[in-house]
This record gives sequence, C-alpha cells and structure tokens, in this order.
Amino acid sequence: MDEPQRVVLAERGAAGSLTRTAVSHVGFAVPDVAATAEFYRRVLGMVVHDELPAGGLRLGWGSGHHVIELVEGEKALRHYGFEVRDPDGVDGIARRLSAAGHPTTDLDPAYLDAGIGPARGVATVDPHGTGVHFHTAVERQGEAAADTGRRPVKYQHITLATDDVEAVVAFFVDVVGFRISDQLDDGRFAWLRSDRDHHTLAVVNTGAGGDIDHYSYDLAEWEDFKTWCDRLTDEGVDVTWGPGRHGPGNNLFVFFDDPAGNHIELSAEMERFHDDRATYAPRRWEPIPHTVNLWGGQLASWRKTSGSR
Repeated sequence: MDEPQRVVLAERGAAGSLTRTAVSHVGFAVPDVAATAEFYRRVLGMVVHDELPAGGLRLGWGSGHHVIELVEGEKALRHYGFEVRDPDGVDGIARRLSAAGHPTTDLDPAYLDAGIGPARGVATVDPHGTGVHFHTAVERQGEAAADTGRRPVKYQHITLATDDVEAVVAFFVDVVGFRISDQLDDGRFAWLRSDRDHHTLAVVNTGAGGDIDHYSYDLAEWEDFKTWCDRLTDEGVDVTWGPGRHGPGNNLFVFFDDPAGNHIELSAEMERFHDDRATYAPRRWEPIPHTVNLWGGQLASWRKTSGSR
C-alpha cells in the first residue's frame, strides 16, 4: 500500500462516532461437524444449543445466544455477528448500510436467543460477500463467570483474512462505526475497536479474502495460560503459536487449531481505550516480526507463506 493510502487509513480511524458493539457469534462450514463439535465441547467447554437441518449444530455456554454455528462442507467462514449495545444502534447501522449501497435483510428473531425480551437484527455482506449480522442485546448466561481452567471467559474478537485491507476497514469504520486503534505501517494489518477493548475486529492481508485468519477467546490472567497449555497437551492439541505478547493491543496470547483448521487464540490483558474521556490517534507500527510478538519476534506459522505479517 502506498503512502497516500496509508494516510487515509490512519485518518479514517479518528473520524465519526463510535458504535458500541461486541462480537456475538461466528458460523463455519467444516468437513466433520460431529468431530468439530466434540472438540469444542471437550476443549472449550461448550454445549449444543440447537440442532440444524442436515446435521448442523449451534454451540455455546449454558443457555442464551449461541457462539458457534457449524454446518457440513468444505472449510469456510459462512458468517459472523456483532451485538450492538447502543440504543437504536441497529437502526443506525441499517440506515448507513442502505445509504452506502449495502442491502440488508432482517434476521429471524428466533435465531437470536435473546432471553431478555425481544431481539432484532439485520444481515448484510462484507466487501468479500461474507454474511455479517448486527443485532440488539441477547442473553449470554454463564459468560464472564467461567472456570477459566476449563473454559474461556468469553468470545472476544475476530480477525478477517483479506486481499484488500482498505476496503474492509472502510466498510467497518465509515459505515458500521468502528475506529482504528493500530495498524502496520505498510497497511497490511489493522486493528479496530468498537468498545473499550483495543480490538473487536482485526483485518490482515493474507492474499485472499472471504475467510477468517483467527478468532479469539478471553482468559482472565497470565496464570491461566500455564493451565491452558498443560490442558491442551493433555487433550492432544498442539500449541501452534505462543505464548507471547502482541505489540498492538499489548495482550498475552497462545494459539491452537480446531479439527477443521480454524486458528483459535486465547488472550488476556487486552489494552483498553476510553473514547469518552480521551482523544486517540491511530498508531502505526513497524511491519517486523517483533511487532506481533514482543517477546521473540516469531511469526504465526500459517502466515509465513501467505505474504502477510
């Protein structure tokens, strides 16, 4: 990405009002639904919420809204969703999507498992044609009350793979209402916030769009990482990256894969932003390995051949 594009990306992060959202759910196609669901039960402590036609499943913690939807097929990201926490926030997003030429459809209220009164939402597609959902508040019984040695605290963020960081960032910042927290100076990686956490969404250039790079769950503290790494070993699950500490976000991390090959991050100590009290300028990091792992400069193994950092 050339210099003028980088400047536009940086300036974009400070503009506009912040629409408060949190990640809600993610939908995958996987070759073996049963094996993948068993992995999430055994390793991450999830339970089946709903059975779908043709053997699909929705999983989460306890009752309330699901976290993961699995359907049979070649590995793919089918959709991802956000809970909108501002009053009338869904309506505002829908209006901005329509004005920017992005058609929307209403989400089926039964899909949202609100548990706290009626919920509603809209669906659209991102610049790569992947489904994106925005909906009002839903019940998440048991979230943030986890046994962090056996299951994470919550689903925390998603990182999209793309071949056009600028287009995806423009969609989420200019239309949806996110802000840029950090970016690589070469424009190949951007971290976007939609609440106090450093990022709810990140976007990385992997040379192809329409897929997921990784997605992340919160742990409570550093001590949990030893427990989790030991548990993963006991369960026969290899750690694929980390433990380490990211520069952007300053969060601790460790990575492993589900049976379909989706990259899962466990994270803790995420940097927090206070947009109601301070004005922040998007920061630009040098595109070197030590940026993404301050402790050792090691790159994620799946990015070493993708042309991304």
